[in-house]
Amino acid sequence: RQFERQPQYRFQDSALGLVSTMGFPALVGTADMMLKSAEVTMVGYEKIGSGHCTAVVRGNIADVRLAVEEGAKVAEKFGQLISKLVIARPMPNLEAVFPIGSHLAELHQSRRGYSRLSNRSVGLLETRGFPALVGAADAMLKSADVQLASYEKIGDGLCTAIIRGSVANVAVAIEVGMQE
Repeated sequence: RQFERQPQYRFQDSALGLVSTMGFPALVGTADMMLKSAEVTMVGYEKIGSGHCTAVVRGNIADVRLAVEEGAKVAEKFGQLISKLVIARPMPNLEAVFPIGSHLAELHQSRRGYSRLSNRSVGLLETRGFPALVGAADAMLKSADVQLASYEKIGDGLCTAIIRGSVANVAVAIEVGMQE
């Protein structure tokens, strides 16, 4: 109990884990594996331009190390790993550079309400250029019973359409979108 009251000990057994990828679909696959492989919480992600994206997780040191290693393996499998980092016992003032607390608060708030991405399969299609994204999204929406959930722009001309639907419909739509 004495350690709980003193802020310098609050982060004693915690860690931050970061994995950077080239491209948003690789980031989503990487983050998914990080969350499935260990007891970590997704703090958020950062898009820093030129197609680079970083997933950030938090948890105890052992879980974060495992999550980062497993996430990096997925990114390597895609040929999209840029870098990985584990920060053991981050200092509380690290939030001045990276607002971890506010990201966690936003994440917690968003879980309370309805998510337009819940309870269905997800498909991601990355294009170079916005016109290609619009054309692919149109083709996907016309080819199967899917909804366009959102899209992301990550720099260097890379754009990712995110669709939702049943597994079969998402598979058909992604195939048609890739042809478009």
